[in-house]
Amino acid sequence: MSILNIEIKARCGNVEKIKAILKELGADFKGIDHQIDTYFKVESGRLKLRQGNIENSLIFYKRSNISGPKKSEVLLERLESDNGMRELLLASNGLLVEVDKERAIYFIENVKFHLDEVKELGTFVEIEAIDRDGSIGIEKLHLQCSKFMELFGIQPSDLVDCSYSDLLRKS
Repeated sequence: MSILNIEIKARCGNVEKIKAILKELGADFKGIDHQIDTYFKVESGRLKLRQGNIENSLIFYKRSNISGPKKSEVLLERLESDNGMRELLLASNGLLVEVDKERAIYFIENVKFHLDEVKELGTFVEIEAIDRDGSIGIEKLHLQCSKFMELFGIQPSDLVDCSYSDLLRKS
C-alpha cells in the first residue's frame, strides 16, 4: 500500500498536556505498543520492520531530513507477528540499527499521533497527517499537521529533523 504523509517529530516535555488535548478532542486511543523497529541497510530511503503488540509492518519510506512538516512517501505492508521476516532481511540486507520504544497511539480522523518514550533518546511526539488514497491532498495534510503543532504548543526548537534511527546512530 502506497501512502502519502505530512509529518513532524518533536521532543516532548509536556506529554500529559498533549494527552489531555487529545482526550478533549475525542481522539481514538488505540493503546500502548511496545515496538522494536529494526532498520536495515538499503541504497536509498529507509527500510524497517516494526514488531509490536499492536502494529506489525514492513515499511519502506523516503523522507527528507528537514525540520518542520515534511512529506513522506511510504510503502507499507501489514504483517502477522512472528513471521520470520526479521531473519530474512538481516541475512539479505544487514542491520543498520534497532529502535526500542513504548508508543501511545491516537487517531483523529486521518491524523495519527504517537507519544513515544524511546530507549536511549527520551520522549517525543509525532503527528502524521495521512492520505491513504489520494483524496485529501498535500495542502490539507500540511494544514492539519500545522494545526496540531500549534494546539500542542510545539516550538521550532522542539522539532527533530531525522528519524530515531538517525538519532541513535549519531549518539
